[in-house]
Amino acid sequence: MTEIKEHYRVVIIGSGPAGLTAALYTARANFAPLVIEGVQPGGQLTITTEVENYPGFPEGIMGPELMDKFREQAERFGTTYITDEVSSVDLTQRPFTIKVGKRTIKADSLVIATGATAKLLGLESEKLLMGHGVSACATCDGWFFRGKEIAVMGGGDSACEEANYLTKFASKVTLIHRRGELRASQIMRQRVEANPKVKFLWHHTIEDFVGTAETGLEAVRVRNVKTNEIYNLKVSGVFIAIGHKPNTELFKDALETDETGYLITDPGSTRTKIPGVFACGDVQDHIYRQAITAAGSGCMAAIDVEHFLGETV
Repeated sequence: MTEIKEHYRVVIIGSGPAGLTAALYTARANFAPLVIEGVQPGGQLTITTEVENYPGFPEGIMGPELMDKFREQAERFGTTYITDEVSSVDLTQRPFTIKVGKRTIKADSLVIATGATAKLLGLESEKLLMGHGVSACATCDGWFFRGKEIAVMGGGDSACEEANYLTKFASKVTLIHRRGELRASQIMRQRVEANPKVKFLWHHTIEDFVGTAETGLEAVRVRNVKTNEIYNLKVSGVFIAIGHKPNTELFKDALETDETGYLITDPGSTRTKIPGVFACGDVQDHIYRQAITAAGSGCMAAIDVEHFLGETV
């Protein structure tokens, strides 16, 4: 086991595609980075079953296996890992100070790749069936529901966009919303309302998911919020589209964020307002949120780090 040092040229917080790609590139540049993995190493892909849209795997690959390959590749070139959470960071002066468990680590440069977390309903059955009929990413999983009836939970732009996208595959998409009208922008409302494959279940919310990890989702238990009637809606898949929350709590007082909490970086780069601090992946990308785009921005961050360290002592 590699000994953890007190000072690193590069520290990366986060171990999804963005963080591990940044690790791979900075390791190959001989910076021997430290990756702080968190308590869920691999990020959101570790709760994804089969990944069919990552280039280089024509037969598809399981999400956890893909992240294991990322990790092994970065480790091969000299990346060190800590499987723990960061409790605090001090970005007021370089080297930056990062507290991880009982350790205090100094960093000449910091890459933030903490990602974003899909907002979920918090049901036990949701956790059990995630990746087995329950999903929070239409682009990732829509392909699996070709010719089937599915549902989308939500009423904003994300829900409308996902419902529209899913009609490319599903025979019918039921949009479940607790209100009697969508809160999405006008153009998104018009698009989804004009789509003949989209049906609306107004004034309803999801109470539970019916099925097992072995058999998959069989139905969603819905409740009419006006009458309190509860019944099962038979669907093969359900997509939760009630938004994402960027994992930026550690940095809220130190770095600039947009109105929804995503870190702001300079256009065309991963630089934040603090020299030596970079952000990549879903923590600063609220548009694409794909493994391949996260990996690409991780590469950008590594190159930005290399330029920064080459210009500073």
